[in-house]
Amino acid sequence: MNEIDYKKLFTEARKYFSMEWDYTKLTAVEKLAILLSATAFVAVVIILAVFVVHHLFTALVSVLATAMDCVWGAHLIAAGVLLVLLLVVFAFKKQLIVDPIARFVSKLFLKPGDNE
Repeated sequence: MNEIDYKKLFTEARKYFSMEWDYTKLTAVEKLAILLSATAFVAVVIILAVFVVHHLFTALVSVLATAMDCVWGAHLIAAGVLLVLLLVVFAFKKQLIVDPIARFVSKLFLKPGDNE
């Protein structure tokens, strides 16, 4: 009688661990899909933002060149503005880039069920 109980226990344990493994795989796939879709969204936004910034600075150069009657000076001013923006982003990279990404990834992987 004990042998039958052990076999039944072993069978049930196998089923349980098999279901847990399947649940873990499904959860990993779900979180990976969320992570990849968020990455794709951010990539699209960055690409569009680059085009917007390019056109804005092209317009700025045109306006400055007309106002100053100096095309190369207008380009230097636009480049200076971009350099200042680059330095601001570099100075605050932790607050602007690292922390939001770390929060998103940790929330995604460490809080089950709160993905949406």
